[in-house]
Amino acid sequence: MKKTATLLLAAAILLGGAGQSSAVDFKVKGSWQFSFDYINGGNFMGKNRQGKHTIGQQWAAVRQQRDEFEAIQRVHLQLSAIASERLSGTVFFEIGEQRWGMATNDIGGALGADGTKAVKVKQAYLDWMIPNTSLKLRMGLQGVKLPGFAVDTPILQDDAAGITASWTFNPQVSLSGMWLRPYNDNYADSAVPARNNYLDNFDLFGLLVPVTLDGLKITPWGMGGALGPHALSPVTTAPRLGGSKSFTLANHNSSQPIDGLQIRDGLYPAAFSSGRGASSLLDSGYAGMFWGGLTGQWTMPDPFRLTWDFAYGSVNNGRGYLNRQGWYGMLVAEYALDWGLPGLYGWYFSGDDGDVNNGSERLPYLTTTNNLWNSLSTFGYRGNPIIGGAKGVLGTNPTGTWGVGARVKDVSFWEDIKHILRVHYFGGTNNTKMASYITGRHATDGQGRQIYRNNTDFNSFGTYLTTLDTGMEINLDTHWKAAENLLLTFELGYIHLWLDKDVWGKYENSPGDSLNVKDAWKTSLNFIYSF
Repeated sequence: MKKTATLLLAAAILLGGAGQSSAVDFKVKGSWQFSFDYINGGNFMGKNRQGKHTIGQQWAAVRQQRDEFEAIQRVHLQLSAIASERLSGTVFFEIGEQRWGMATNDIGGALGADGTKAVKVKQAYLDWMIPNTSLKLRMGLQGVKLPGFAVDTPILQDDAAGITASWTFNPQVSLSGMWLRPYNDNYADSAVPARNNYLDNFDLFGLLVPVTLDGLKITPWGMGGALGPHALSPVTTAPRLGGSKSFTLANHNSSQPIDGLQIRDGLYPAAFSSGRGASSLLDSGYAGMFWGGLTGQWTMPDPFRLTWDFAYGSVNNGRGYLNRQGWYGMLVAEYALDWGLPGLYGWYFSGDDGDVNNGSERLPYLTTTNNLWNSLSTFGYRGNPIIGGAKGVLGTNPTGTWGVGARVKDVSFWEDIKHILRVHYFGGTNNTKMASYITGRHATDGQGRQIYRNNTDFNSFGTYLTTLDTGMEINLDTHWKAAENLLLTFELGYIHLWLDKDVWGKYENSPGDSLNVKDAWKTSLNFIYSF
């Protein structure tokens, strides 16, 4: 409560000062968001591996076994101090998520509602231009997103600390660069305190070149980075049935309880073998990484449009069994009509081979926590601009999968009400041999070396699908502009998985078929008041 009062007092002071200073304009914008979700089968298993009925939902995507029905709210408040078009400062507060009735972490959703940890600084940055130039700079905590025309980027979209810069050469060509520091000064060595914060920085550097021509938009881009050997330390392992061990990296999930595991699962293989002990799994040097891609849209033969994304990424962790490299491509073809925008789409993400000694062949990624308008899905993957549990039950992005689908957008039968319908069929691109390592049926590789693993089941973090696994998803979303600043959305979703029983049926050397697949479905009602 004290944090909320302090925030409101700060806002009042800023706004009160606006009348006293003609040199600076103060602007406030934000939103109130309410979400009421019901999800059934979000973990895709009717019974767990011990044969007990499971409860709750979303175990796959966020590792939080929540109630099937939840009511959630959140407030966004953005304050900007604008001196001119060339200089301004912005701070973005987030109050929530607050789950009605929940007292965990003092979020203020329980009786009394006096949460002490509900108010957070989401972004805080300075925008300015170098005098007598067209160079624009943004410094501080800010939202960062890599290009994606066909689908929201599956590599990086989140809030991060850093500097971004952009230069417009002419109306057709511009240049943007960035330096980000996702992690630094988080490592503590209890044995040797002098080594605290030693080699624990994680830095990223990116370059984008947006080009706009008549009927054509393209953006080639590239991003590289260096990950310190202690940035995600320490490495910990825990023995499991069958002799295999889990592989965990700390620090990254302490401040991101829902999505922090993306760093680990995005940069490392799902399972790997090593003759080394757990204490020497990681190299003592920096891990290098690179991503590059080309995204674009062609609209010359109006009303036809063609949109595509392609990207490749690699991570060299200093050990062959820990390296990861892969690619993805997506193509969308649409034809605008008076009654809506129908389209066909398809995607392909590279998948793992069956060798646990040569690293991963899936596309590496960082975090996609803040994906908002992901055109692929509002249930299976992150495509919901609203808070709530009704998103991401298949995972945070479609890595290791392929799919084809059809959709129709902007269909309206009544004024101020629009509908979006999506239907797609998808499957996995990962080798079936990897499933035996993930489930623990094979605790060692062909040379008898120990298996370490991040994923421990097909849905331990997102869904790990093999070439013998397929699925289907249907989304129907309705958006109603109920008032000038009030948007209501009603979403329906359904997902069915056809998992191969020979691949996933046996687990940890347990006899018989322990696979019990359950369909997932959701209904979600959301209210957004924006100002």
